[in-house]
Amino acid sequence: MDERARPTRVLLVDDDALVRAGLRMILSSADDIEVVGEAENGAQAVEGVAAHRPDVVLMDVRMPVMDGLTAAKAITERPQAPSVVMLTTFDLDEYVFQALQAGATGFLLKDTPPRELVSAVRIVAAGEAMLSPTVTRRLVGHYAADAVNPRRREAAERLQTLTDREREVLGAVGRGLSNAEVGKELFMSEATVKTHVSRLLTKLGAHNRVQVAIVAHDAGLLDA
Repeated sequence: MDERARPTRVLLVDDDALVRAGLRMILSSADDIEVVGEAENGAQAVEGVAAHRPDVVLMDVRMPVMDGLTAAKAITERPQAPSVVMLTTFDLDEYVFQALQAGATGFLLKDTPPRELVSAVRIVAAGEAMLSPTVTRRLVGHYAADAVNPRRREAAERLQTLTDREREVLGAVGRGLSNAEVGKELFMSEATVKTHVSRLLTKLGAHNRVQVAIVAHDAGLLDA
């Protein structure tokens, strides 16, 4: 089968069976998304990733046995790890910040409208961060309130290996722009932007674009 035609495989993780049923119903309405498994706690989620090899994991934050934060870290450290999106009832839940540092790609409120939920799965499956520029600014701003100076020094050191062009891309990603938007702003093709982002992930030791955005903020690249 053509890889581009393969449905996006999703694993649902929530200790509430009704929540999982609702998510499955919504996602199953999309022809290009397949729910390949469910889990009711973090330990089952880790096992489910190994068994089903999903592209995207939608996972609750607070669960018994193993919470979503611990599970996110374990999952994102796997080779060829899937994108992990945290599900939360609260906007910018404190645990979500920690999950993003652990490697999660973004987060969704549990009352996200069906169309936006489907769109979010497609976005993260394509390798983009599932965060709007506004949310990205709020996220990185959260980190600025704690240990700014040590974080800035560390971030500045990590930027030393970057080329001038990579720094420009880093700044744009840090503002929450998509690959297409970065390309338009910096007059590059989307494919070239994707290459630069891949290099940034490698050089900065980041799991995803959210962590790249945090480094950009810590380094002062987004200071007005």
